[in-house]
Amino acid sequence: MIIWLASYPKSGNTWLRSLLASYYYSKSGEFDFKLLDRIKQFPKVEDFINDVDDYSTLESTSKNWISKQIEINKDRKIKFFKTHNAICNINGNAFTDAKNSLGGIYIVRDPRNIITSITNHYQIDINKALEFMNNERRYLYQKVGTRYLAFSPLFSWSQHIESWKKCKLFPVMVIRYEDLHSATFQTLQKVINFINDISKSNVSFDKEKAKKSIISCDFDKLKNLEKKEGFNEAMIKKDKSGTISFFNLGKDNDYRKLLNSKILEKINILYKDKLIELNYEK
Repeated sequence: MIIWLASYPKSGNTWLRSLLASYYYSKSGEFDFKLLDRIKQFPKVEDFINDVDDYSTLESTSKNWISKQIEINKDRKIKFFKTHNAICNINGNAFTDAKNSLGGIYIVRDPRNIITSITNHYQIDINKALEFMNNERRYLYQKVGTRYLAFSPLFSWSQHIESWKKCKLFPVMVIRYEDLHSATFQTLQKVINFINDISKSNVSFDKEKAKKSIISCDFDKLKNLEKKEGFNEAMIKKDKSGTISFFNLGKDNDYRKLLNSKILEKINILYKDKLIELNYEK
C-alpha cells in the first residue's frame, strides 16, 4: 500500500522525503541522495515509457494511474511515493483509490515563499509565477518524442490544497513547511507517529535516529551535497549551460525581503482566505 508524500511544487516535499528516507532507509540516520531512490515519484516517465499505448494526448496516461498502482502494490508492502498530483479525476480516471493508498502526508507552504522558488526552478519571472500558481488548468508533464508521459494535474495552488485536505478515501495529515522548519523534531515525530498509526506498526519512534536524520538533512548540508555531487532532480537551464540549484535559498527565502509591494498585495488579496485558514500572518 502507498503512503503519499504530497505537495504543490516547491513546498518542501523533497526535504520531508529526505528526512523520512534517512530515518527509514539508513542504519544511522545519515542521509545521501541515493536514499531518495527508495521514495520515488509518481507518476513519472519510467512508469509509462515501455507501454504500447501511444499516449498521444496530454491526459492519456491518466487512464493507467490505478493500474500502475496495482502493479506497485502487488508485493503488498508499505511504501512511500512522492507526488505533486492533486487528488482528482481526469476524463473519469481517478488519481488513486482506497485499495491502493494507505494514507497521505500533505505539506503546505506559504504561497508568498513558494512563488520565489517557482521563479527560480522554472526560470520564469514573478508575474508568470503567480499566473502559474493561479492557473486552474495547470499541469506538469513530460513529452518524449510524440508521447505525453508523467501527466500530473496541479490545478491552482488553492485547488491543490483543497483536493488533499478534503480527501475521504484515506487519512491525510497536513503539515506546514514552516512548522517543519521551526519545530523540525516535533513535526517529524508527529509525521512518523501518523505513519505508525495508519500502518499499524508496533515499532516505537526512535528519538536518536530522528535527531541524526535532522542533522544530516540540514539545508546547508543538502545544498553543499548538491554542489559536490549534483542532484538529478534539478532543472536544466534554458540555455543548456548547466542546472538550476535545487536547494536554492532555504531560510533566506523570505517574502518580506524578496517580494515587491505590488506583487505581495496581489498574493495577499488572491489567497486571503487560505492565508487565514492556514494561520499565515498577513
